[in-house]
Amino acid sequence: MARHVLGISGGKDSAALAIYLRQKYPTLDIEYYFCDTGKELDETYQLIDNLRSYLGKEIKVLKSEEALNSGEDPFDFYYKAYRGYLPSSVARWCTKKMKLEPFEKWIGADPAISYVGIRGDEDREGYISTKRNIQSIFPFRKNIWSEEVISKVLANESRLHLSQCFSEILGGKKLDKVVRIVSEPVAFLPRNHEHNRRLTYEKLNRLLDLGTVDFNYAVFNFLKNTSYPVAEESAFPLLDNDEVLVRDDIFKFLEDSGVGVPAYYKKIEFQLDGQKGEYARSRSGCYFCFFQQKIEWVWLYEQHPDLFQKAMRYENEKEGFTWNQDESLMDIIKPIRLDQIKREHLERRRRSASVRSPYLLDILDSTEDVGCTACFV
Repeated sequence: MARHVLGISGGKDSAALAIYLRQKYPTLDIEYYFCDTGKELDETYQLIDNLRSYLGKEIKVLKSEEALNSGEDPFDFYYKAYRGYLPSSVARWCTKKMKLEPFEKWIGADPAISYVGIRGDEDREGYISTKRNIQSIFPFRKNIWSEEVISKVLANESRLHLSQCFSEILGGKKLDKVVRIVSEPVAFLPRNHEHNRRLTYEKLNRLLDLGTVDFNYAVFNFLKNTSYPVAEESAFPLLDNDEVLVRDDIFKFLEDSGVGVPAYYKKIEFQLDGQKGEYARSRSGCYFCFFQQKIEWVWLYEQHPDLFQKAMRYENEKEGFTWNQDESLMDIIKPIRLDQIKREHLERRRRSASVRSPYLLDILDSTEDVGCTACFV
């Protein structure tokens, strides 16, 4: 049997996923874990404690053995090991060394099904393990399967096999409709990943529209003779899941459960040029995460000045290195620049058609490169 695991990042989505699975699939024996960088906000550790109480189970704290043996925080240990090079979007050693590697060492060679809290209103896979014994499942999405599985199932050479898998669960006119779609060849192009991905997902969505649960059972049948961890299961309850959960649903789960929304998601009011604005943090993770927007750095400076000063010290230790690729933290907090960032944020908010949540910064209309919303989920 495969292990069932769920990583708690300290953010809203993974926390809500733990609550959701506990409520909807209480018979699943899920192991929970948290990869601690040593540089999280206090609110993150409070969320972990709240979840422990709600779930009634331990949340395993994972740290690399190298860092543990050094007696230092994981980030500081690897920061020195990388000779003062700060992590960045093109050199994410932080995610690799402090999250992915401790997780993979904890799993070892065991087959494991990893539940990932990517929502139905997001189009990304996240930074996930590529080890063959670890399979990611996405319960909040209409399509619960990973991109790797979908590519395999909907490959042209798999058409006959997939049709046979559908025939095991369907019959009549519905089977005929499904088989017609499955049998259509897709004009894949060599080395053109985006083109091939678009065509694959067009076909996927047509099949999902005919029945999400039917598709799930067909994929489960397809994978039975593979080495994917789900093949270890005689039955898998998430096959019957056809719900799609979006951002507002996430906050409702957190509030209704009593676990609560981490304080850094809640908007704080500021004033500039006689105008009122609001800011908040849009992600969990290290307080100096390089994926932060400029307005989030301003939030950190004004709400947690001690942590901002610590983030500045990392920059000052090696000339030319900055958390942001285009300017230093010292430049960000110069009065004229700080007001400019707030003014640009107010302008983006005016252009935004609507605010989707009473808690979360609306980042979808941002002109800045916000990267991913979490390091590891």
